Formats: sequence, structure tokens, C-alpha cells
Amino acid sequence: MSEHIAFLSPAYFFVSSQTLYEDMNLSIRVFLILTSVLFCCSAVYNITEKPYVLNIPEGFPQPYIPEDNALTYARIELGKKLFYDTLLSSDRSVSCSSCHLQTMGFTDGKTLSTGVNQRVSDRNGMPLINLAWSNAFFWDGGVPSLELQVLKPLTSPNEMNLPVQEAVNRLNADHVYKKLFKKAYGTNPDAASLFKAIASFERTLISADTKFDAYFYKKDPAAFNESELRGYKLFFGGDKVHCGSCHSGINLTNNSFQNNGLYMEYSDQGRYRITGKESDKGKFKVPTLRNIALTAPYMHDGSLKTLEEVIDHYNTGGISHPNKSEHVHIHKGMKLNTQDKKDLVSFLHTLTDMTFITNKAFRPE
Repeated sequence: MSEHIAFLSPAYFFVSSQTLYEDMNLSIRVFLILTSVLFCCSAVYNITEKPYVLNIPEGFPQPYIPEDNALTYARIELGKKLFYDTLLSSDRSVSCSSCHLQTMGFTDGKTLSTGVNQRVSDRNGMPLINLAWSNAFFWDGGVPSLELQVLKPLTSPNEMNLPVQEAVNRLNADHVYKKLFKKAYGTNPDAASLFKAIASFERTLISADTKFDAYFYKKDPAAFNESELRGYKLFFGGDKVHCGSCHSGINLTNNSFQNNGLYMEYSDQGRYRITGKESDKGKFKVPTLRNIALTAPYMHDGSLKTLEEVIDHYNTGGISHPNKSEHVHIHKGMKLNTQDKKDLVSFLHTLTDMTFITNKAFRPE
């Protein structure tokens, strides 16, 4: 994991932790937690639990899995239990799953997610899909590993609002958890194994059983109906649109950060909060489009409620901005007609994976 966190600085992580994390004293405290967890908790245990082998979908490369967090059944089961447990919030009212519902592609359907005491976050919840193939997390990409990303929602005042040490104390007071942590990691509950366990479960959230996959990867010519096929051709090869310029690859994202002309003035500056570069103002991570029909509302602030609204935004060319992506038409828009729009929506629905949202392996016991 060291190669993925060597560049991590206090500013790099904390700016991504949103408005309330911009307090310097809090930043220092969280940084100390990070360094102690990742660099001091390095004991090696003799774990003999049965290894878990990911079922890699056709066309997907091997994912990156840290050597110190190899997948096992015990770790995944522990991570799933933690994911669904309200014990990890300050008032025991919310869990990871409160904002990440399986039936909604592991989103929550809200404009802005709510945490403890109905506090509202300042960004739309991102889906948890194929995270094993991602190397930058959250809308601003401020966290470089799946293990590290667990820290933010756990400790954010607007989400679970639980200090790491309090989380560890609660887990150690639970004899069931102590047994599960010992089985999975050979130790009593600690911060490192807490983060690793949840990350292990999240790596299993794989989605690739869609009409799109049948057509593109399995070469089934009958997978699409006529409207879906027209939408597919528009999306990836049409002269009118450039969707595939950013939404490509196995997850329908190139993992870049783009300004798509949503606003002239952004109250949330996105990637700029991580890099401090003027050229990154208003840029956000290009999200996966897998299960996109299930994950409304859209954009980093949930400001577009439907797929039709998203298409209309790009069709008009959006709003002018110095950092606006070259792939978003500035003056002329895409000039889509009514049928084009319907076909694009039809294609986007082919990215829905019903197996994924009904998979019993992802549900709590």
C-alpha cells in the first residue's frame, strides 16, 4: 500500500473531507490517526483463513488488492457486518448502508446524503460499484485507497460523526466483534483492521451483468433492441456527442476530473480543494455510469434529477467556464432531437445490473 499513500499529506486528505474538515486543528488530529494506523500498525499475523477469489468479469483486468489486506471470507464477512452496523455512528442511528442502499446501486436517492441528527452533507452520495478498479475516491479524488476512504464517512460530523478511537473502543467492548476480528486479522479490533475489513467487503461489490456487457464483452448481437443500439452508437460514435470521451472503459469512466459547465461560480470547487491549482476549479471525478438509471439524482450536488435533465444539460452545452471540458460543447450544444434523447436514455438503462442489486451476498445476515 505504501506506493499508494507515499504522497499523502495532511492537506491532501483533509481538504477532501469537506467543509467541516478545513479546520487545521482537526486536520492535524486526523493526520496523526492516519499515520499511526498505516505506518505503526504493521504487525504481521499468521492468518490461515480461507482466501476469497474475486470473480473477475469478462474484459476486466486484475484489480489492485493490497498485500496486507488479501481477501478472505472472514474479512469480507466482518466488513459486511461493519458496513451495516449503526454501532459505528455517534448516536447509533446510521451505518454505511444508510447512504448506500443495494437496491439503488449503493446510493441513497437523496440530493445530499444525511447523517447523524439529520445533518446534511455537501455532496451527493457516490455509488459503490466496482471499487476494486478505482484508485481515487470521492468526488474530488482526495483519497487514494479504499482502506483510507473509510475514515472520512466514519469521522465526518455530517455523516457518522464517530472518532476512530471511540469506534475501536465500542468494537472491543463487543465480544462477537472481538472474535470476528481475531478470526479475520489475528488481533483485537483496531483502526487498521476496521478500515481493512470494510474495504474488503466493498471490493466484492462487482457489477458486470448488464445488457451492455452482453453486447460489448460477450458479443451478443441480440442484446440490444433498436432504440438501445441507436443510443449506444450515439454515445460512443456519434458526431453529435462525445459521451465516450470521458465515460469509457470497464466502468464507463476514464477516472479523470472534469468541469462539465454546471455553473459559472462553484460554491464547491471540487478537485481544486485537493490540488490548489486554478485549472482544477469546478472539476469533479467522472463517475461510473454503471447502474446510472438507479442512482439519481445526478452531479456532485445532486442538482439534476433525471437522466433526461442530464442529457438536456449536455445538449445545450452547459454554462461557460474557464476550465470547462473540451468535450462539452460550449456554443452549439449537441443538437439532439427528441428521438436521439430517447435513444440515449434507452442505452443508459442497459447499464442496469439486476443481479447486482438483488445479490444476497451483499445483504446483511
